[in-house]
Formats: sequence, structure tokens, C-alpha cells
Amino acid sequence: MGDDRSVVLTSDQKGHLIAAVQHIMKALELSVSLPDDLRENLAALGTLFSPISVVNEAKGDEMSDIEQRLKCIQKKISGCDSKQSMIWDAGPDEALDYLQAVEEVRRIAQVLGNSSFHQPRKQQELVNQVHIILHMAMSRLEEEFIHILVKNKQFFEPEFMSFRSNEGCAMYDESFELEEDYTVEDAVQRQSSHHEPEVYSLDLVHPDAVPALKAIANMLVESNYDRELCLAFIRARKEALIEYLTILEVEKLSIEDVLNMEWNCSNCMIRRWIWVLKIIVRVYLASEKRLCDKILRDFGPISMDCFLEISKAPMMCLLNFGDAVAIGPHTPEKLFMLLNMYEVLLDLVPDVNSLFSEEVGCFIRTEFHELLKKLGDSAIATFLGFGNIVASRTSKNPFPKGGVHPLTSYCMNYINALTAYSSTINTLLGNKEQNESVHHFTTSYNRGGSSGDFSPMTYHLKLIISDLEANLDARSKLYSDDALKHIFLMNNTHYMVKKIQGSDLLDLFGGEWVRDHIRKFQQHATSYQRATWSSILFCLREDGLEHSSQNLRATLKEVFKSFNTSFEEVYKIQTGWLVSDRELREHLRLVTSQRVILAYRAFIGRSSNHVGDKFIKYTVDELENFLLDLFEGTSKSSQNFRKGKR
Repeated sequence: MGDDRSVVLTSDQKGHLIAAVQHIMKALELSVSLPDDLRENLAALGTLFSPISVVNEAKGDEMSDIEQRLKCIQKKISGCDSKQSMIWDAGPDEALDYLQAVEEVRRIAQVLGNSSFHQPRKQQELVNQVHIILHMAMSRLEEEFIHILVKNKQFFEPEFMSFRSNEGCAMYDESFELEEDYTVEDAVQRQSSHHEPEVYSLDLVHPDAVPALKAIANMLVESNYDRELCLAFIRARKEALIEYLTILEVEKLSIEDVLNMEWNCSNCMIRRWIWVLKIIVRVYLASEKRLCDKILRDFGPISMDCFLEISKAPMMCLLNFGDAVAIGPHTPEKLFMLLNMYEVLLDLVPDVNSLFSEEVGCFIRTEFHELLKKLGDSAIATFLGFGNIVASRTSKNPFPKGGVHPLTSYCMNYINALTAYSSTINTLLGNKEQNESVHHFTTSYNRGGSSGDFSPMTYHLKLIISDLEANLDARSKLYSDDALKHIFLMNNTHYMVKKIQGSDLLDLFGGEWVRDHIRKFQQHATSYQRATWSSILFCLREDGLEHSSQNLRATLKEVFKSFNTSFEEVYKIQTGWLVSDRELREHLRLVTSQRVILAYRAFIGRSSNHVGDKFIKYTVDELENFLLDLFEGTSKSSQNFRKGKR
């Protein structure tokens, strides 16, 4: 037979049992390692038990007992308020006692509000007293909540706080203020993924503090102080985020500040902006949203509302800076930064869509996507305008020495750097519906299949090169010396060919373009030979001597004199001309030497029987050595010409 005995508890025993159960539940709720599902079950159990003890006491209209208990609770809460130290700093027991006292006030408020007593006036007085005590307790809990958040905030790990000015983005620092003597940096640093932060979240508040924060948040929400909870949470976390941004050296700048900024300063600010944006979106805000969910996810939309308020101002600050850059002037040096900014935003689209997925965050998503479009439009407008800038850079003076013009080196380095962004530029150009004009240009160039698919970017790069060639052709007409004109065009065409052959541009321009331009600079080299040496070598021709056979000795003397004078003049002038490419310079000297030395050696051979050595100022070897001085860029005087000396 089973034991059917049951225990009958008195009213006092029931009260003690309920109080003990409630004490255990509160202690468990403050436990750090308590699973979330068990915590939720305890909360439900607490709701079931909460009114029992007070209702039992209310039976029989025991108003005096309630009044007495309120006085005790008020004394405890007021006593805590009078202390300088924070309750949760005193230890878990103090915190638990305080929460139990507040919970009892809250239950008394429920009973007084839901029950009818024989003394309505007294009941109302107690209700008013309860509200005063509850408001005092809620204010203190807000302070404790903020204190715990601030005290337990954690900073980023060091790898997220260091800034390397040359990492994280491509840059092209050379300004396009073209002067005849300016220099161009032949290097562009492309954006590297090796230094990008990994996508993961950090604990912005120490995990051990989370249970206490949740317990306080739960008490505030249950007491209908959810608005005050949100304000307290937002205030503390906003201040933390501002502190992070200060450490990251983020400045709040107006659009005018950005537009009026010097390029070097703006360039540095943009690179920092790119780095900060990735850190804030992928690391900080992801961690912030996780913290909001940990503490506030049980309270409906409060979690997302708080996250939005915390992140809104910093996100808009970052987006406003990007907007100011996008609406600025379309100067060539900005293109790489615009493309970097666009690519970073494009890469962050999934992160932003996830962080602000709900309807309340739609305006940040919208602002983010609008900035992405503005940056893309600005980048393409800058890219498309580059050819016009190249074409418009004219001069009234010939470029000294006939070397590679700075415009050529700048332009070729510029478009070479753009190949790293081919995919992005082609996508943006495709959005502008360039297909029809690209097809026309493809037909006109008739490129071979080995060069790859013809793209919108390739079409526009070839237009830029056409603008450059037209500009160089116009500049060549400024030279009064026809030979120097061809040296200038040879140098610049050869530079373009080498830049394309030695880079990814070869895949875009194709072999046919390269072969065509090799022929062009070779033709200019041939034209130089004709313009310089044809008239000089004309006097050494054999048929001229036959017609002067009656006075051959005098004629030979005049021929040598004329040749020496012409050669010395060429030497003096063309040693000051510049062919900077060593291979091209040596080849041009070789071709010149073969032509001049061959004619000179043959002439000396025919003349040696008619004139003495004293009439031959230069030997063949000396003349050949003199030709090795050409195109070095430093003029040498004709005084160097003395037999046997240089």
C-alpha cells in the first residue's frame, strides 16, 4: 500500500515556503552559467509565485501588515541610496537582497492595484507610497545598470587599433597639376586583403557582467520602465562607441571641411575612413548587436531599437564623409580612392543588410546604398573625364631634350594602375549602357581573339591613348628641328609600347595594337636618321668626287671641312637630346653608327691616296666613339673636338 499521507501547511508556513522558493529563483537568475532556457522557466515560475504571498497577507484586510512591510522596504532602499558605493560592487548577496526588495514592492503594487480593501483612502495612500518607493528603486537600478556597463566595457584587441597609413587601400598620390618639369611616381599600391580584419565579434562587455545586467533589465521592464532602460543602455553604449571612434581618430567633418581639404590631407583621411569603416561595421557594430541581443532580446523590439540608436550617429558620420568625397570635383588623383571606397562599400553590403535587416533600420540601409551609387557614379565620371583632361593639357613651348613627356608617363602609369579595378570599372560602365559604342569600336580595331574579350573599359582606355597621341603629335609640332620632333615621338611611342607590353594592359590592348605602335616608333627612328644624317652624308658620296676630278685635292679638303663642321654641330646639339631608355638609345646609336661609319670609312678609303693624314681630323674609331655620346641629355661643346682627344 502506498503512503497517502499529505502535509497541511499553516498560512505562515506557506509564506515561508514561498519566500524560500523565490529566494532560490532570484539566486539562480544571477548565476553566470545558468542556461537561457532554465532562466526563462524560472522567470515563468516567478510570475506564478509572485502574487501568492502578498495575496495571502491581503486576505483578511491586513492593511497594517502591508504598511509595515513597505516601511521596512523603503528603509532598505533609501539606505542603499544614501551610500556612496554601488550596490553591485558590494557583492552578489547585496545585489540579490536589493532585487528581492524591489520585487516585493512591485508585487505589493500589483496587489494594491488589483484588490479591493475596506479602507479605500488608506489603500490609495499605500499605492502612492509604493509608486514613490518603486520610482526611487528604478532610478537606482538605472544608475547601477549604467555603472555595470561602463565598469565592464572591454576595448578592442591591439590588432584592431593600429593604423598603417600605407595599408588597406590603393593610392595614387601624384597631383595632376602638370608642369613641364614635374615628376610622376611610377607605382600604385593596390588594396590588399592580407591586412583586412577578420569578420568576428568581440565581447564589448565582460561576459561575467551579463547576468546582472539582464536581471536589472528584467526588473525595469517588468516594472514598466522599459523606456528608461533603453535610454540608460543607449547612453552608456553611445559613450563607449564615441570613445572607440576617438581612439580611431575619427573626426566629425562637415561637407565644406572635406571639400576644402588639401589633397594630401584628404588622401590620408580617405584611407583612414576605409579602414575605420571596415572595423566599425564588421567588428564593432557586429559585436554591439550581439551585446544588445544578449541583454535585451527577451523584450521584443527593444534590442533592435537600442542598437539602431547607438549605431545611427556614428554610421551617418562615416557615410556623410563618403558623401562629401563623392560630390567633390572629379580630379584624376581621386579616382583610385573613389574606386577603393566603392569596392569597400560593395563588400560591406551583406554586413550592413544583416545588421540593419529590420524595418526600423531601413534608412541606414538606404543611405548606405545611396552612397554606394554616388561613389560609383563619381568614379565613372572621373574615369570618363580623364581623356578630356589629357587632351586639354597643351603647351606653347616644346618639351626640352625630346624625352618622354611627363604627361605620357603619368597617363600610362595611371591607366596601368586602373587594370587592378577592371572588374569594378567594367561593371560600372556596363551600368551606363556602353555596349553599342563598344561594339563599334571593336569592329574598327578588328582585334584578334588572343587579346581576350573586348570590354567597355578597354574601349575607353584606347580612347584615352588616342587623346594622348593627339596631344603628343600637337606638341611635336612645336619643335623647329624636324629631327628632334621624331626623337620626341619615338621616345613617347616607345614608352607607351613598353608600358603595355610589361603589364596587364597587354591583355586589354592586344598584340595588334603593340605591333602597330612598334612600327610607329621605328618609323620615327628612321625619319630621325633621314632628317639628321642624309644631308651630312650627302657630301661623302662617290659621284660628287668624280665631277671634281680636275681639282680633287682641293675638293677633298672642302668635303672634310664641311663634314667635320656638320658633324661637330650635330654632336654639340644631339648630345643634349635625351633617349632615356637604355636599350632604345643603344639601338639608335648602333643604327646611326652603322650608317655614318660605313659612309665615312668608305670615303676615307677613297681619299687617302689624295690627301694626307693632316686633312683627316677624325679617325673612324674616334668618330664611332663620338657617336656613343649622343642622346645622353647633356650637351658637349665642339671644343672637345681635337684629334685624339675627347
